[in-house]
Amino acid sequence: NSEVLRAILLDSALVSKNYSFIHSNSPDRRGIDVALLYKKDAFIPVAFQSRRLVLQDENEVRKYTRDQLVVSGFLDGEAFSFIVNHWPSRSGGEAKSRRYRIAAAKLNKRIIDSLVGVNPNAKIISMGDFNDDPIDHSFRKILRTNSNKDSLSSYHLHNPMEMLFKKGIGSLAYRDEWNLFDQFFFTTNLLNVPNNGHQFWKAGVFAPSFLKIQKGKYKGYPFRTYAGGVYTGGYSDHFPVYMCLLQKH
Repeated sequence: NSEVLRAILLDSALVSKNYSFIHSNSPDRRGIDVALLYKKDAFIPVAFQSRRLVLQDENEVRKYTRDQLVVSGFLDGEAFSFIVNHWPSRSGGEAKSRRYRIAAAKLNKRIIDSLVGVNPNAKIISMGDFNDDPIDHSFRKILRTNSNKDSLSSYHLHNPMEMLFKKGIGSLAYRDEWNLFDQFFFTTNLLNVPNNGHQFWKAGVFAPSFLKIQKGKYKGYPFRTYAGGVYTGGYSDHFPVYMCLLQKH
């Protein structure tokens, strides 16, 4: 929530970096929200909206989840839109919960289509914890993401995380299997920019040793803050992911 965000930005490591944030309360029952942190020196937001994902279970009972936060503005003078996500979890099993993430993917696609409808040249980056892998139905079939730069069409979205996933790289582990739920994907106009503007450079998973469990059964897993309800003093059950842009002149 906003109190947590303010506390983060007042930390001694960040207080001098001139960050701000955009946040909107979601109806999630656990109080989990999504937000965009940004450097005020680099990004000027001009509009934002919180798009609600309305879900019902098999008994037509409302399921409450996170909104999708859409922020548009200027990154170093160039128009950009960012969509921040935290899609429904796999609680109850991947197959049983899949339809909720498909609904989230459809909402994300509608948002992207509407942004492109307003500006066909819009540069759009969607990011967050999707609770799905890059090869899952929500990405490949609904959002039509693709990792092969040579086979991309204008209606595709580029997902650089897919190649990482196929190499066995993940951001979280469960029962000795790695998932890459934390992702970026974006419109193809961030590739091969011919003139001035931002261009995609690389994406990755940040997993230095201090973010990992160092010994025991879960050696190499993310060093969690809590495990089994017990405080362990770690950072997260997910590794962070990053994406780098180059600014062409």
